[in-house]
Amino acid sequence: MLKIGSKIFDGIFSEVNRKKIETFTIWSATIGFIFHLSLVLLNNYSIIEIGNESLLLTNPISAIYTPFSIILYYEIFLLIFFLPRSFTTSILKQFEIISLIIIRRIFYDIPKLDLESNDWFNNADNLQITYDLICILILFFLIYLFNYVKSNIENKKAVKNIDNFIDSKKIISVLLIPVMIVLFLIGIYTWYSLGISSNFASSFYYVNEVFYTTFFSILIIADVFILLLSFLYTERYSQIMRNTGFIICTILIRLSFSSTGLTNLLLIASSVLFGLLILKIYSLMNKIE
Repeated sequence: MLKIGSKIFDGIFSEVNRKKIETFTIWSATIGFIFHLSLVLLNNYSIIEIGNESLLLTNPISAIYTPFSIILYYEIFLLIFFLPRSFTTSILKQFEIISLIIIRRIFYDIPKLDLESNDWFNNADNLQITYDLICILILFFLIYLFNYVKSNIENKKAVKNIDNFIDSKKIISVLLIPVMIVLFLIGIYTWYSLGISSNFASSFYYVNEVFYTTFFSILIIADVFILLLSFLYTERYSQIMRNTGFIICTILIRLSFSSTGLTNLLLIASSVLFGLLILKIYSLMNKIE
């Protein structure tokens, strides 16, 4: 059973398929950007009447939001691909995804800037973008440190039947593929349904947030299953603590989707910082075990 699941995983995530999906993503992102930008320009010059309810259809800078959204779906695909490798690689990909989500949000919020405001910090939109920019710099540096610590950890051959453990994780990854597809299709349907009754641009932003909230909730369950499976293959306290700590990181990221403003950024930053500290302590224990 494990070998069958492993073969399915290897087939889905073969180098040929990954190259095809990567190429498809690049072309989709490029076409999406051109299409979105065209809608904005046609709408602004009253060639077509879409409405001015959302900045996504009135400001050219907002067109960058669409290719970023498409690229993020590809990053989710890569997250599922990296899941069987190790908890460390998987959580690193999560950190990268959440940082890209913040960057995407900056492009969405830039048109809201009030450049004529006499008091920059009394404007909520100006303040939010300032927080986002500072948070991105902090996250980028923390992710660099995480990568640095990860690259210096000595691999120990202390896991029994590691091939079986990897095959088990591959099955979990394979199960996440249809989940991702179903969430994507539900998102498209919800976007269309909400767009008909209200505004397509606003509903597009809403559906994106719902997708990541739901996916990360399911990812927590997948991580817990992997943690439970790890008990069958390792008795090392440091490794169990590391894996448990990384699940807490995922939970903090999931909670960030349910919050706004400074709380949202603090949850994200604390997730990456907590993951970095967990990994650093694990690397220290790895040297003395």
